[in-house]
Amino acid sequence: MPDQVRIFDTTMRDGEQSPGASMTHADKLELAQALDGMGVDVIEAGFPAASPGDFAAVKAVAGVVREAIVAGLSRAGPKDIDACAESVKGAVRPRIHTFISTSPIHMKHKLNKSPEEVLEAIHQSVTRARNHVEDVEWSAEDATRTERDFLRRCVEIAIRAGATTINIPDTVGYSFPSEYGAIFADLIESVPGADKVIFSAHCHNDLGLAVANSIAAAMNGARQIECAVNGLGERAGNAALEEVVMALRVRRDALPFETQIDSTKLTRVSQMVSRITGFPVQYNKAIVGKNAFSHESGIHQDGMLKHSQTYEIMSPEDVGQGQTHLVLGKLSGRHAFKSKLGELGYTLADNELADAFARFKDLADRKRAIYDEDLIALVDDAIAHGHDSIQVARLRVVAGTDGPQTADIELTVDGHDVKQSATGNGSVDAVFNAIKAAVPHEASLALYQVHAVTEGTDAQAEVSVRLSENGRVAAARAADADTLVASAKAYVAALNRLVALRARGPDAQESAA
Repeated sequence: MPDQVRIFDTTMRDGEQSPGASMTHADKLELAQALDGMGVDVIEAGFPAASPGDFAAVKAVAGVVREAIVAGLSRAGPKDIDACAESVKGAVRPRIHTFISTSPIHMKHKLNKSPEEVLEAIHQSVTRARNHVEDVEWSAEDATRTERDFLRRCVEIAIRAGATTINIPDTVGYSFPSEYGAIFADLIESVPGADKVIFSAHCHNDLGLAVANSIAAAMNGARQIECAVNGLGERAGNAALEEVVMALRVRRDALPFETQIDSTKLTRVSQMVSRITGFPVQYNKAIVGKNAFSHESGIHQDGMLKHSQTYEIMSPEDVGQGQTHLVLGKLSGRHAFKSKLGELGYTLADNELADAFARFKDLADRKRAIYDEDLIALVDDAIAHGHDSIQVARLRVVAGTDGPQTADIELTVDGHDVKQSATGNGSVDAVFNAIKAAVPHEASLALYQVHAVTEGTDAQAEVSVRLSENGRVAAARAADADTLVASAKAYVAALNRLVALRARGPDAQESAA
C-alpha cells in the first residue's frame, strides 16, 4: 500500500551490538514473540555467520514467529549468505539482508576494494541470496557518505540482481533530515526499477537525528523504517521504534502513513527489552519513559485538570502507559493538590485546605518525592491536630556520641509561646523531657513506635505515642520528614488528648488517635 510504512525491528541484531546488551537464546525467543504480537513487519533476528549461538538463535526465532518476516543479516561473501539462508529457511516469511560498504572511506580503509570490485560483489551477493529466498534486502553501508553517482549505480545493480528492498542507511549518524530525504527522492526518481522495490531507512543517532531522519525518508518515498526498541544500537543507538511509530500516528495530518503496530503494547515491550538487556529506560524518554505522561508544574497540572490536550499530544493509554500522573511536588499548585486529595477521599473546608497546602509545600521543599501515603499522613495529621491547644512551633536537638543529648523546644500553649531546654539519655528522651518541662505533667510513656511512611532515606517518619496517667490512656500519631520532629508532635498530640480526658472526668478513656 502506498501509505503503509513497514516497521523493521533490529533490536535483536543492531540493538544487541550495544556494549553490554547481549541477549540469551531464551531472551530472543521471548522478544521475537512479543514483537510479532505487537505487529512488527520485519524482525531482524541476528547475524547468523557471527557465531554458532547467533545462528541457532536466528533459526529458533524463525521457527516461532508466525506473522512477521524474519531476516538474518549477511555480509556479501558466499559463506555468510549461505549460513543466513540456512538459518531463516524455517520461517513462514524468510528474508536475507545482505550489505556492503559503498563510501570512499569504507571501500579504501575497511574493504580495500575498488568501486568496480564493490559493484561486482553487489551483483554476486544479491544474486546468490535471491537463489535462496524470494525476499532479499540489500544495504549500502555508509550510504550517506557515498558519492551520489556511485550510490545510484549500486542501487541499480542490486535491483537488477533481484533485491526487493533497498536500504539506504545513515550508518554513522552523519546526515540531517533535508539531506537524507533528498537522497531517497533522488534514487527513487532516477534509478531504473526503483518503482518495483521498497526503499528503507536505517538511521543512527550520533547527532540525535535518527527519528527525524527516518521521518524525512518516509516523506520522500521510503516505505520501511528500521529501528530498535528504546533506541538501542551501536554507539548512540538507532531510531527508537516507539518514537517513530507514535510520530507517524500523532502527526497523521502531515505524515499520511499507517503502520501495523499495536501501540498499546509499546510500553510493555520497552520494559521487556530493558529487563533483558539491563539497560534502564531514562525517565524522560519519549513515549515509554516514566515521566513521559507525568506533570509536576502547577501551571501544567491546572491545564491538565481542565483538558488533557492542553499538555498531552497523545493518550498514555495509547502506548500502554496506564494513565496520566499529576506528580505532586514543590512546583504543584493548589488546584492539583485539592484534586489529588479528592482522589484519596478527602474533602476539606477552605481553612483546612489552606493549612494542609501550606504543610504540603513545606514537605515538598524537604522531600524529593511525594507519595500518596505522604499526603494521607500529612492531611490526617492536620485534621487531627490542627486545632490542638498545645502545638510544636520549633525544635532544635543536639545529638551525637558525646552526651548528654540536649533539646530546645518552643511550644504554643493556648496562644502563648513557651520555651524550654532539657537533656536526656538520647535525642528522643531529651525532646520528651523538654516537653515535660514546658507543660508539666505526671503522665508516663506507655508506647513509642516509629515507622517510615514511604521508601527512601527522605521518607516521612510516622510516630505513635501512648501516654498513661492515673488510669487514663491517650494515644496519638504524627508524621514529619524529621523523625525527632514527628516524635515531638506525636507526644504533644497525645498530651492534648490527655488534657481533654482530664476535663471529661475520671473515667474518660481514649486509646486511639
